[in-house]
Amino acid sequence: MMFLYHAALKQVATKIDILNDEFQYIQHYNPIEHVKSRIKTPESIVKKLKKDGYESNIPNMIRYVNDIAGIRIICSFTSDIYLIADFIRKQNDLRIENIKDYMKQPKESGYQSYHLLVSVPVYLYDKTLYVPVEVQIRTIAQDFWASLEHKIYYKFEGNAPDYISKDLQECATIVAQLDQRMLSLNEAIQKYSATENE
Repeated sequence: MMFLYHAALKQVATKIDILNDEFQYIQHYNPIEHVKSRIKTPESIVKKLKKDGYESNIPNMIRYVNDIAGIRIICSFTSDIYLIADFIRKQNDLRIENIKDYMKQPKESGYQSYHLLVSVPVYLYDKTLYVPVEVQIRTIAQDFWASLEHKIYYKFEGNAPDYISKDLQECATIVAQLDQRMLSLNEAIQKYSATENE
């Protein structure tokens, strides 16, 4: 099973590389800052199953843990998030299983990102299997906030004091404001460049 998740992750990573190359060499614009990928460890899978009240076995892993293979795309601006998501949704060989737009509906913690759960065809010598991969798309600022939030909550094992949760929510608001200002600034620069080139 882990081989299949690794294979599916490679398929998605290749698609993202091609998108990156297309923008860089054809469009002269690169929306992707960097890409991270990971496979959950067996310990992490067992922990998640137990947390959700399921027995630790392979059938439950396949059925209830959809983010064993994950890829995170970090981009410059919030507008890039939807550009990249649109590219992924248009891939004919991917099945879109679920979309969670935490940009429009942030989590209670303040977390913002765009999640796609896709089923990826893995072509074996005698059959084709569809394997789930979670794709997260977020800005640099959102990724910075999410990384720190994860570290803080890990220390408290998910039970952070109220004042820390409140401060994190306030920081998430600041991050959203920063992203909006950087997007506006970029749009102003693009508009200025277009005027200069006329």
